[in-house]
Amino acid sequence: MAKATYVQEGNNLDYKNSGSDKIEAGDIISLTTRIGVAGTSMEAGALGSVVVAGVFSLPKATGEISLGAAVYYSDSKGNVSTTNTDVPAGYAVAAAKSSDTTVMVKLLG
Repeated sequence: MAKATYVQEGNNLDYKNSGSDKIEAGDIISLTTRIGVAGTSMEAGALGSVVVAGVFSLPKATGEISLGAAVYYSDSKGNVSTTNTDVPAGYAVAAAKSSDTTVMVKLLG
């Protein structure tokens, strides 16, 4: 039978900044099929952490978002919306009005 070895809880993961710009703590990082939030600042080429579980207040595009709605992150716009062609981010844990600039999101984790 195949065996597995426990490594870590998985809420925070090691992440290498492979870009040329510094990543600041709190920056949203696209992980292609989900997002994470930089847990530490990382110089280009440096290793840091990315948080992939929890609830975060994220910048929101114009438009209403209902409680429980799936939300997606646009790297080019730097915000979340219900546009499902962007990177899956998680779901809204509170409703947000069209005029709100942020929405509370439970990351996919």
